[in-house]
Amino acid sequence: MADLRIIDVSLDERTVLKRNADIEQERKVALFDLLHENYFKPLRAAQDGYAGPYKVSLRVEEGRLAIDINRADDTHIETIGLGMMRFRRSIKDYFAICDSYYQAVRQHSPQQIETIDMARRGLHNEAAELLQERLGGKIELDFDTARRLFTLICVLHIRG
Repeated sequence: MADLRIIDVSLDERTVLKRNADIEQERKVALFDLLHENYFKPLRAAQDGYAGPYKVSLRVEEGRLAIDINRADDTHIETIGLGMMRFRRSIKDYFAICDSYYQAVRQHSPQQIETIDMARRGLHNEAAELLQERLGGKIELDFDTARRLFTLICVLHIRG
């Protein structure tokens, strides 16, 4: 019986040079929510018929996202590469709007915070849709899983 979900996610910490407390909280929430509920289905069938659950590792190599997909026992199934060029603007905009949001939480009215948060959610939604589109034919995932994975992809792009 298929168990089409992620049971563990790891990020290549070597690519992350610094994280502030706000970004670290975003990472923790995305990981918690992702592991609590997700739908993840690699579309290339494993030769032995394995159909989940999966352990996923995310890393950036030469400007490309590498998604390592492993069985629950850590044996490797496949690595999916994804060009990041189409995500660069979304990642940059996401960091900028998150910075605005964190500053607003500390200094502005609830109405201003809500306005910035709505823009942040909208940008996050667009990036999740793009991720689903770019993974089409490789991995099927639901919208919430795509949103959480996009957050983790952003964390991988933090530079000192």
